[in-house]
Amino acid sequence: MQDRYTYRVSWSANDDEYVAVCLEFPSLSWLATTPEEALAGIREVVRDVVEDMRSGDEEPPVPLGLRDYSGKFMVRIPPETHRELAIAAADSGISLNRYVTARLS
Repeated sequence: MQDRYTYRVSWSANDDEYVAVCLEFPSLSWLATTPEEALAGIREVVRDVVEDMRSGDEEPPVPLGLRDYSGKFMVRIPPETHRELAIAAADSGISLNRYVTARLS
């Protein structure tokens, strides 16, 4: 499978270098002096880990961008916030679900 994992590169003040991570493999990272080198490094590490997993008959994680999502998730909020959202939705003349979806978009 082609590499379709989700990568992030950011500056690490603690390390005084760029750090690259792969969201599907949260325990892995790579430090480098440029963002390009950091990205290349983490991609190589992920490639090696995926090869090792496959050779050991383990299934690597499905890339986040290829996963199926239901469109539903549950979130816990304080009762006061729930009340405020319900009032705001009613004031807008729409359902709470539609109101929250619009706020998240």
